[in-house]
Amino acid sequence: MVRETRRHADPRRAARRTLLRSAVAAMVLPVLAGGFMLQRQANDGERLFYEVFTRIAGRGVDTVSEDSLYEKAARGLLHAIGDPYAELYTPKQLAAFQREGLRNGYGGLGMLLERVRDTTVITRVYPGNPAHRAGVRVGDRVISVEGRRVIGLPLDSVTSRVLGPPGTPVRVTFVRPGEEPVERVVNRAIVHIPVVPYSTVLEGGVGYLPLDRFSEASGEEVSRAVDALRAKGAKSLILDLRGNGGGSLEQSIRIGNLFLARGQEILQVRYRDRAAEVYRSEGGPLATGEPIVVLTDGGSASASEIVAGALQDHDRAVVIGTPSFGKGLVQELLPLPDGYAMKLTTAKWYTPSGRSIQRDRRVSETGRLLPDTAALSDSALARLPEFRSDAGRVVRGGGGITPDLVVRPDTLAGGERALVQALSARAGIVNEALTELSLQWGRTVQPGFRVSPEWREALFQRLAARGVPVDRAVWTAGLPLIDRLIADRVTSLVLGEEASFLLTVPRDAQLQAALRVLRGARTQREALARVPSAVGGGR
Repeated sequence: MVRETRRHADPRRAARRTLLRSAVAAMVLPVLAGGFMLQRQANDGERLFYEVFTRIAGRGVDTVSEDSLYEKAARGLLHAIGDPYAELYTPKQLAAFQREGLRNGYGGLGMLLERVRDTTVITRVYPGNPAHRAGVRVGDRVISVEGRRVIGLPLDSVTSRVLGPPGTPVRVTFVRPGEEPVERVVNRAIVHIPVVPYSTVLEGGVGYLPLDRFSEASGEEVSRAVDALRAKGAKSLILDLRGNGGGSLEQSIRIGNLFLARGQEILQVRYRDRAAEVYRSEGGPLATGEPIVVLTDGGSASASEIVAGALQDHDRAVVIGTPSFGKGLVQELLPLPDGYAMKLTTAKWYTPSGRSIQRDRRVSETGRLLPDTAALSDSALARLPEFRSDAGRVVRGGGGITPDLVVRPDTLAGGERALVQALSARAGIVNEALTELSLQWGRTVQPGFRVSPEWREALFQRLAARGVPVDRAVWTAGLPLIDRLIADRVTSLVLGEEASFLLTVPRDAQLQAALRVLRGARTQREALARVPSAVGGGR
């Protein structure tokens, strides 16, 4: 998770370009020390840096500007300290990070764009935003922005032309299949993309709400979703944090407040250079009695782990799924001169039972995280350190949140695995072809539609024409997977995310385990008591 730190005015900015202001002093020491100061005497390390810097600047075979050298040195320093989350952002990179990483408000139109062949296609229009009010629809194609033709441009280039300061107009030309191009002047606005895209009540009065990320509105959206689910008759709740990579620390605390009693600890943040911070629930909980299940997987990280860990430690939820990612670190976004900023890890966080959620991971020579090669086995999970919940239940530490009930996703059948292997090398083209055809098929579909043999064959032929030949026998053996991919994409594009989700419920092993735990449970204690017998004996 990332916390932003404000910068005060720099009284020595004019002197920053003095020759041995050094990248260390200019980029790092001022922020860490809380002011802008230079060391009076150079130590051995500074002399070494100065000698290397001046030789590169004066004798390197390629000419590199001084400013560029300082930036490269600063980036190299951050890569060398072994912090896989440390980054240096240029002003442009910082704006993109705040817009897309932190999902802060930005000036846009409120539509999701994808590239299909050489054209930018709209695949989602978010209600209440400018594009929706202007009558833009899923399937419309963007052909020009401010009179400049954008067909053939990269997606990022098209997006950057659409975005801009809130309140400013942008002229966009759309084309809809079977119609003439339409030009619209739309005023940009602060775009709100829901972090709870939908909520629904499943069988047995189980309310389901997915939380995509922790942005500035997460707590409010979860609160509204819980109220709406109760109004529809929900007697228990599933909070789906699978794939939620985290975000705002403050919002994770706010969501913890929704489910925990006043005064219960949510997390503890331990720093190297200051006293630890303990966060507790401050208000009366919104959900006081409903049994809760939290779903996690390897994509649940950071703020997701704070919420899952706190509810697990206080026996307020059953955690089901697979172990979470294990990112128990806090990054601060530290402002630097000239619009630059640095992201730096400054603390670790711990759950109420004292578990550090940070998992030891492999790091490359440049300080980047390396992917895990395999999931932890059941025997490895059983050897993790034991901690105790409020009620004395064993909860596992040692990295990530280990679920109370580990349920691994169903594996693909042999024919489906072979088809995935055949298509994986050209996944981008497969996705484009699937989106393009799904938009075409979606013009006539109704709820309850079935995938036709003609659709399967059209996708097969389209992939072959795009240079993705698939052996006919492999294709035929993997047809159940093809049918699911087509049905999911058409439903998502035409009927919406909730309808697409409902298609997956019967085949979602983790969700089905949650339903079995919650079915008929009146209290959290009853739900917790069902864990050992649910899904054939748990782990």
